[in-house]
Amino acid sequence: MHREYIRSCPSWRNGYAWLDCAFVTTNPELEGMLGLDIVRILAFFFFMQHGKYYPCVVVHWFVRLEEPDPDTGMWIIHPGLNADNQPDMSIIHLNTIYHVAHLIPVYGTQPIPPEIQPHHSYDIFQAFYINKFADHHAFEIIS
Repeated sequence: MHREYIRSCPSWRNGYAWLDCAFVTTNPELEGMLGLDIVRILAFFFFMQHGKYYPCVVVHWFVRLEEPDPDTGMWIIHPGLNADNQPDMSIIHLNTIYHVAHLIPVYGTQPIPPEIQPHHSYDIFQAFYINKFADHHAFEIIS
């Protein structure tokens, strides 16, 4: 059995936030990335209604391009926006999270300023590769 920790911490060890990304099952009928989307985990919570427990996750959706990048073979995504040009956020059931996702920024051609730190990545960069080489689980999921 495989276990992963997916984190959503507003302040990690008195520092900056640690908000992981994950694969979410959106269409179980399709294989690989065609049935999955990527989200950034913003918060976990649960509520009880009529004695039933509902574990939930607040997420920011990413939008996937139609095909993997021809040079790297990796899918490219960008943060999703709604009709008001605001981050596309929603609440999903915890059971739809499939696996943690590792993203690599698409850096472009300009030098990265030295004051940019790793915790700035999701806020600064506008496109990301989904790293299928992060581990063998990710490779099997995406390939």
